[in-house]
Amino acid sequence: MSSENASTLDRVGTFKLGSRTVKRLGYGAMQLAGPGVFGPPRDKDAARSVLREVIAAGIDHIDTSDYYGPHVTNELIHEALFPYPDDLTIVTKIGARRGDGGSWLPAFSADDLGRAVDDNLRRLELETIEVVNFRVMGDPHGGPAEGSIAEPLKVLAGLQQQGLVRHIGISNATPTQVREARDIAEIVCVQNQYNLAHRGDDELIDALAEDGIAYVPFFPLGGFNPLQSATLSEVARKQEATPMQVALAWLLQRSPNILLIPGTSSLAHLNENLAAASLVLSDEAIAALDSIAASASG
Repeated sequence: MSSENASTLDRVGTFKLGSRTVKRLGYGAMQLAGPGVFGPPRDKDAARSVLREVIAAGIDHIDTSDYYGPHVTNELIHEALFPYPDDLTIVTKIGARRGDGGSWLPAFSADDLGRAVDDNLRRLELETIEVVNFRVMGDPHGGPAEGSIAEPLKVLAGLQQQGLVRHIGISNATPTQVREARDIAEIVCVQNQYNLAHRGDDELIDALAEDGIAYVPFFPLGGFNPLQSATLSEVARKQEATPMQVALAWLLQRSPNILLIPGTSSLAHLNENLAAASLVLSDEAIAALDSIAASASG
C-alpha cells in the first residue's frame, strides 16, 4: 500500500510551511500516546510501525509535542525514524505542561517556554525545530479565549533569533491573537479547531490563504451533534467512503492552504485516512455538507 499511498498524496498537492513545501496531508502523532494523551501506548512496537508506514507512504509533515505523554510521542518518533529523512518536516508545540493524572496546565513563562523548546530538541535530537506552534491555553475547557499573547510570543521570537526555532506558528488562537502574533513575528501557520460543524474560522482561513500562510485544522470530527453526524454519514454512504474520509476530503477541497494532520495509532486507519486524498466530492455532496454548518448556526 505504501507506493499507492504516495501516489494518492500527490493528487492533493503541496503548500508552503515556513521555508519548506509539504504535502497537504500530514500526520498528527498525538494518538500514539496512551489514553487521554497520557502515558505510554499499549503497544510500542505497533506505534513505531505506524510511524515507519507514515514515512513509507510519502508523508513529509509530522505534528507532535513533548507534552504528549508527556515525552512519549517525541521518544517514539526518535526511536522509529532517526536519522530523519531529509524531506521530513517536524512541527511541535509548546505552551502547556501535564499535571498529575494527565491534567493540561498553561506553561507560558519564559522559563517554561525555553525549557519546552530544549526538551523537544533533546528528545527529537534536533539542532533546530522547523516550526514551533505556541499553544494558547484559552478558556477552562480548552477552547480559545481572548487575551494578549504578546509576552510568550516575544519569548518564542527570541528563541528563534538564537537559532533554536526556525519558524513560528500559533495554535488555539482567536483572529485577534493571530493579528497580534503577526505584529511580533512572522507566523507561518495557524492550528485551530475547524471542521464541517465548526466553521468560525472561515474568514481567517481565506485571509491567511491570501498571505500564503498555512492553516492546520484539528478535530475533523469534533463537536458534531447527532443530526449533523447523520448528514455526514449519509454523504459518506453515497460516496462509498467513511465519515472521516469525507470530512478530510471536504477540508482538502475547502482551501488550498489547509494542511491536514489526522492522527491514528492503527495502520488500517492510517491507510483509510490517506485514501481521503483520492476522494473528490461532488457539488451535491458539498452542498449537503455545508448544510451541517448552517444547522449549527441556525
